[in-house]
Amino acid sequence: MTARRRLPLALRDASFRVRDALHRGVSRGRLEARDLVRPFHGTRSAVPPRTVDERARALAPRLRPDQVFSHVTAAAILGIPLPRRLEGSPRLHVTTIGVDQALRVRGAVGHRAHLGRVRATTCRGVRLTTPADTFVALSTMLTLDELIIAGDALVGWLGWATLDELILAVGRRRGLRGVVKLRHALAEIRPGSRSPGETRARLTLVRQGLPEPALNHDVIVDGRWIACVDLAYPAARVAIEYESDLHRTDPATFRKDLTRGEHLKDVDWWLVRATADDVGRGVDRFVQRVRRLLQAGLSAPHDHRFATLR
Repeated sequence: MTARRRLPLALRDASFRVRDALHRGVSRGRLEARDLVRPFHGTRSAVPPRTVDERARALAPRLRPDQVFSHVTAAAILGIPLPRRLEGSPRLHVTTIGVDQALRVRGAVGHRAHLGRVRATTCRGVRLTTPADTFVALSTMLTLDELIIAGDALVGWLGWATLDELILAVGRRRGLRGVVKLRHALAEIRPGSRSPGETRARLTLVRQGLPEPALNHDVIVDGRWIACVDLAYPAARVAIEYESDLHRTDPATFRKDLTRGEHLKDVDWWLVRATADDVGRGVDRFVQRVRRLLQAGLSAPHDHRFATLR
């Protein structure tokens, strides 16, 4: 009978703290019933939390007003792309803003930050560090390129922050660990990126000595819009499309890519399709091909198709 007794309405659809339940008149026996799970010490939930968001909401009742989710936990909630080694990290990161003690709960990692250096916001029902401050915290856990990808996402397709906001957040970290890496990352973050693959392709080309390509460039010929391409060298009429697994497995995306490629050929643009291998083990061949096309496109017109029609 104890296990079937209904909880107060405010506790039925959310994780809650044992202390709060007792204040609402819930008995100790009811809190020990098998239909409730214990995601963290001192908390209960009707449903086992599985995602980062759910685990954060399960721990949230334990947090003080000066404590917020941060680092990779905040990044996951915000949708910032993380490397596989950090995706779905079982431990939640919580930062205490101020002089009070850091959180000490099994399953969580406690951090501390000086008041004024880290700011908080609310997203998906939990308090966490702002997107810009989350970016700063990630510098202690990500490589330089991973940090640039995170920054590109924030100022690009996620739209959570502007580059100026990232710069201000890094400025507040002056003298602390990771600031040099952050400054290097800021120099290479570009608004306009729409995927981690695009960022990797751009970094690969630039670091191999090629000019920086335009991002998500609209190809317009004689006043007519032809296509929007991931990366482009307009003067040489070279377009680069980064093909993720989605492009291969989703039929609609696959057909759209084929059509885009044909439309670019019709106006005499070269299209290079890049994959994860091209920015990894096959980088030399990929860069050589793009360099060769740039040299050809800049040195002479390549409207071979039209030339045969004249």
